[in-house]
Formats: sequence, C-alpha cells, structure tokens
Amino acid sequence: MSREVNPYANQAQLSPLEQEVLWEYAKLSDKIKRISNLAQLTAASPNESLLAELRSLEKKMGLVLTLYKASVWAVMMEQQAAEEEAQQGQHMDNSSEYSGNYA
Repeated sequence: MSREVNPYANQAQLSPLEQEVLWEYAKLSDKIKRISNLAQLTAASPNESLLAELRSLEKKMGLVLTLYKASVWAVMMEQQAAEEEAQQGQHMDNSSEYSGNYA
C-alpha cells in the first residue's frame, strides 16, 4: 500500500475525520506488515557480520568486568590495610602511654 492518495477520501458515508483516521490506520497497518516481514527475514538469516561484532563486544565487556572486579578488590584491600595500620598505630600509642606511667 504505497499509495499516496487516500482511498477513503470522497466517500459519502464517511465524515472527513473518519476518512483521515481510516487512511492513517491503513498506512500504519502497511508499515507494521513491512516491519514484520523484515523481522522474519532477519530471524531466518541472521547477519553474520553483526554477530561477529557482537561476539567481539561480548569479549571486551568480559575483560572490562574482570578489570573492574580487580580494581574494586584492590581498593578494598587498600582500605583494609589502612584500617589495620590505624588500629596498630592506636595500639602502639596506648601501650606507650601505659609503659610511660610505670617507668
């Protein structure tokens, strides 16, 4: 239905608004049919180059995820080490205070 002329125009039984609504519906129906046909063709024969690009992207995303996890782990280990140093520093300060009182 690639007609550009409204087949519903000049129909005596239809108001101008009804004519336009039916014409828009017919154009929409045609577009949906074309989209459906394209989807069926794509599903029947997948685009090999697109699949290859998606595989490459999938590998890269796996690498990004691995690097992200490693970075998060490194930050967590640094924080843990800093906390342990702070606790040991407090222990040292507390023990030097006690040893100074008894000397």
